[in-house]
Amino acid sequence: MVDPDGKQLGIKPLPEALNIARQLDLDLVEVAPNANPPVCRVMDYGKFKFDEAQKAKESRRKTTSTSIKEMKYRPKIGTGDFDTKTRQVTRFLSEGHKVKITIMFRGREMSHPELGKKILDHVAEQVGPLAKVEAAPKLDGRNMIMVLAPDRRAQQAAARPARAGGDSDGAEHPDEPAPVGSAAASATPPTPEPAGQEH
Repeated sequence: MVDPDGKQLGIKPLPEALNIARQLDLDLVEVAPNANPPVCRVMDYGKFKFDEAQKAKESRRKTTSTSIKEMKYRPKIGTGDFDTKTRQVTRFLSEGHKVKITIMFRGREMSHPELGKKILDHVAEQVGPLAKVEAAPKLDGRNMIMVLAPDRRAQQAAARPARAGGDSDGAEHPDEPAPVGSAAASATPPTPEPAGQEH
């Protein structure tokens, strides 16, 4: 058995372990069921679940920030479509994503790669303040590809006002796991165990 500060309390019978948790107004949680004997810890289970959810959310945030998005253009794209797609590229970059821009050639368009290059240059010019060209335009089969990466300084500058305005983490907390109550309210540990099991 381990106390809230991480200090080992030794092997305890289940009733005694539960009694210790009740006295501290905390929960008894089995943290290593496969150990011999199994290991239980006295903790605030609701706070533990909340902290785990926060870690998972932060991990997801870091994972998505390194993903690569793709936007496809055609050599004869219209102005409206170009503006719509480029706005989406700008949004991806502002969120911290890299963006692969692909120009798709069909038929005789392959004989005019300069049209694709012109579009890629125009895209790079439009998103210039937010991004830098990580991979210069190059032909790849029937496509011409360019990779844009977020400009870190511009991204951090954009993130500062967002953090200042949206730092109300409390607004997100209702979605997190609610406290499960203390051991005093419930004599059973969050993870059921056979009676008489030692800890």
